[in-house]
Amino acid sequence: MTRNILDKRLKSLISELAEMGSLVEKQIYDSINALKNHDVELSEKVIKNDDKVDALNKRIEEKCLIYMATQSPMASDLRKMFAASKIVTDLERIADYAVDICKINKRIEIDPLGEAEIPLWNMVEILSKMINMSVEAFVNSDVEEAYRICKLDDEVDVIYRKLFNDVIKKMSKDENLINKGTQILFASKYLERMGDHITNICEWIIFSKEGDYVDLNE
Repeated sequence: MTRNILDKRLKSLISELAEMGSLVEKQIYDSINALKNHDVELSEKVIKNDDKVDALNKRIEEKCLIYMATQSPMASDLRKMFAASKIVTDLERIADYAVDICKINKRIEIDPLGEAEIPLWNMVEILSKMINMSVEAFVNSDVEEAYRICKLDDEVDVIYRKLFNDVIKKMSKDENLINKGTQILFASKYLERMGDHITNICEWIIFSKEGDYVDLNE
């Protein structure tokens, strides 16, 4: 295969990965928005759109495997394709957590989230930024940016721990909050896990560029 043809296929592959990243970002936003407003219809939409995420994941993975098996790419191209196949797996898992949040929305009673809404949205804002940055970093093979993105995950963890402690305290004082509080804790944990998966993506960005695997989730 000529360099020009391979470059075009890599460009197409990265374009689909970026499309998947944008869709996953919207899934996260919509899942929390649905939870905030107790919008069951929006939750159902997110759950249905997960099929689109799964389809993109499967298509990108298949392309990566075909290119790696049949086109004898150079080492740098091989790492890029392998990393892409791993990144979409993490994106797909993030989208699964968005679906899990929508399932929570279908279980809770109809009332506002109250003060818990603020930290949840703060987490979503950071996660959205992380996804955008990570896709761009992969496109540009930007290792330094990958490390910067991981620092943002520390911010997500701080918000999660504070929210966890605050909700536990409120539940201990008011038994009527136990069911709702538990569901909020589940939602916040799903968001925290999303950050871990974006950190995984950063690890694959570094591997793609340098050929070394580093553990950034320590």
